[in-house]
Amino acid sequence: MCFSLHGLGGISVEKTNVFVTQRTFSNVQEERQYRKEMLTAGFRIFGRFGFSNGNAGHISARDPQYKDCFWVNPLGVHFSDITVSDLVLVNNKNEIVEGKHDRINIAAFAIHNEVHEARPDVVAAAHSHSRYGMAWSTLGKLLQASTQNDCAFYEDHALFNDFRGVVKDNSEGKRIAAALGEKKAIILKNHGIMTVGHSVESAVWWFIQMEEACQIQMLAAAAGTIQPIPHEQAEITRNQIGREAVGHNSFYTIWNRLSKLEPALD
Repeated sequence: MCFSLHGLGGISVEKTNVFVTQRTFSNVQEERQYRKEMLTAGFRIFGRFGFSNGNAGHISARDPQYKDCFWVNPLGVHFSDITVSDLVLVNNKNEIVEGKHDRINIAAFAIHNEVHEARPDVVAAAHSHSRYGMAWSTLGKLLQASTQNDCAFYEDHALFNDFRGVVKDNSEGKRIAAALGEKKAIILKNHGIMTVGHSVESAVWWFIQMEEACQIQMLAAAAGTIQPIPHEQAEITRNQIGREAVGHNSFYTIWNRLSKLEPALD
């Protein structure tokens, strides 16, 4: 059974119940449009969740044709207001090669370019100065496997503990990318959190899940001593809920609802 996602201009994806199992594109232009619309949807979701913080925060999506370029939000546009036409395409020399805006967040390039360079498998990366992600980052430690949900990040997230202020150059982006390694998420000490995915959908979903995990673990620690899940059970659970397909499909449980409330993406 096929359906057309809100605002996708007729691009078809296969659907079984709420699960997207296959996307087909007749050309690279359709795939680019799909990524850009899902990137815009990701920003709308971040806006709804209150992840905006002035000019801080960014989600990027690698272009499907020009692998050394990625789409990202422009400087000065609130997440909730971003449209497809607001997105800018930037290359690995920090040159805006497409888009009506002429400025992006300096940290957006310094971080995302190096992550995309280091991780060819990564389609999207998400970072914002979210409340609980920032609060947890001040502790300078990894999340525990304490609930079923946060097992998605068990032994699959990293810690970057070399805070040097606002990320302004690629050298720090390289250090962040090196600390991330092959994992899906990273805690940036005294800064916040960042997640990556093989799709825009999964990167956005992992960010939401990690933000919630930070909140829950701080609430639990305030109430008493956290009882961690043993290694074997945590590993099994990660393999069940931490898979790329789970992150990708879970995105739509949010977007299928919010798309009815949001203005058109374009």
